[in-house]
Amino acid sequence: MAMFLAVWMLYATDRLLDARPDVARPELEERHRFHHRHKREFLAGIVGASVLLAGLLPRIAPEALRLNALLASLLFAYFFLIHIYPSNNASVDAHRLPKELAVGVFFPAAVFIPTVARAPGLRVMLAPAALLFAAVCTLNCLYLYAWEHPGSRDEAHWTTRFATRHLPALSGVAAMLCCGVFVLEPRGVAMLTLASGVSVLILLLLHWQRERFTAIHLRAAADVALLTPLLLVFFLR
Repeated sequence: MAMFLAVWMLYATDRLLDARPDVARPELEERHRFHHRHKREFLAGIVGASVLLAGLLPRIAPEALRLNALLASLLFAYFFLIHIYPSNNASVDAHRLPKELAVGVFFPAAVFIPTVARAPGLRVMLAPAALLFAAVCTLNCLYLYAWEHPGSRDEAHWTTRFATRHLPALSGVAAMLCCGVFVLEPRGVAMLTLASGVSVLILLLLHWQRERFTAIHLRAAADVALLTPLLLVFFLR
C-alpha cells in the first residue's frame, strides 16, 4: 500500500510539473494536459495520499525505511535537476539523465527493496532478476516514447534516440538474457525472469501491431504488459 501511494504521488507530481505553463515542453501528451486541467483534484489527492503514507511509515521495517529514504533522496535530486532547476536550452536538457533510464533505475529499486531489506542474503541471488526487470521498465518507457514521437526525436537524450532506433534488437537481447537466467537460476528467481521475458515479448508484439491500436489503448496495453507476474502466481505456490 505504501509503495502504491508513493508511486502514484511521484507519477502525478511529475505530470503536474511537466505541464507547468511557465515551462515550454513541446513533447507534452494528452496525459500531461489532463493533469494540468485537473491539477486541483490531483493536488488534493497528493495531499491525502501523503497523510496516508505518513501513517504507514511506522509499519515499515527500519532497514527498508533506510533504503527507501536513500532512494527518495536520489529521486528528489533528479526531480530538482529536471523540474525545479530546468533549462530553456535544449542542448543542455539533452545531456540530462532521460526519464526512460530514470524509471529503469528507481522503480525496480523500490520494488525489490522490501524483499532485500527483510532478507539481505537474497541480494546477490535477486540481482539478475532485478536488473532484467529494470530493463523491462526501461523498454516500456522507450516503446511509449517511440510510439508517441515517431519523428526524428532530435530533442531526446542521445541514449533515447539510439534505443528507440533499435528497440526490436534490444528487446531480443533482453529476452535472450531472460531465457539464460531462467535456465540457470533457482526456481523462484527463474519465474521472475520468465515474467520479465514474457513482458518483453508482449511489448515487442505491441510494437509490431501498433497500427491496429489507438494511442490511448496502445499505452494502456504497454502498461498491462508489466503485469505478467500475476500469471505466474499459481506456479509459485
